[in-house]
Amino acid sequence: MLSSSTIRVRENSYSVPSRLIGRTLHVRVYERTVQAWFAGRCELTTDRLLGRGGARIDYRHIIFSMLRKPGAFSRYRYRQELFPTLAFRRAFDALHADGRDDRKADLEYLRLLHLAASTMEHDVEAAIELLLDDGVLPTSRACAALIGSQQAAQHPALLPPQVDLHDYDRLLQTAAEMGG
Repeated sequence: MLSSSTIRVRENSYSVPSRLIGRTLHVRVYERTVQAWFAGRCELTTDRLLGRGGARIDYRHIIFSMLRKPGAFSRYRYRQELFPTLAFRRAFDALHADGRDDRKADLEYLRLLHLAASTMEHDVEAAIELLLDDGVLPTSRACAALIGSQQAAQHPALLPPQVDLHDYDRLLQTAAEMGG
């Protein structure tokens, strides 16, 4: 029975979706992949780690439970795995350099990860980079506002299509004349 969001497979650690905590998983190990199954359904397929002591942690699997205990982030064994790109690491460093206490900076960083898990990681990464380049602290609120304004600009308003039913009538008439 799973007691956390990580499983150990052949001396390596893998994260699984937190909704599986308390469940019994069946793991299949292949040459290049590892699969975790629950109730006859594959819940995770990931690249297999070679060697021992490695970790493949996906922040999307643990961010929701991590937000409930933000103090655990500073002591999290796989903390380095929670920086999906360099931009996220730069955001973390900027939040800590801002003069906030470490707990508040960690919480704000977790909120950024939550935003990335809830929307698109790439959009959050781009927002972080834009904010940092402008000398603005990349908070989750600032990133969300930037993402929202970009998404609104990307989606043009569509007009309802104009349908001419006379074309359909002509098609039916032609079909009837041809004996169909």
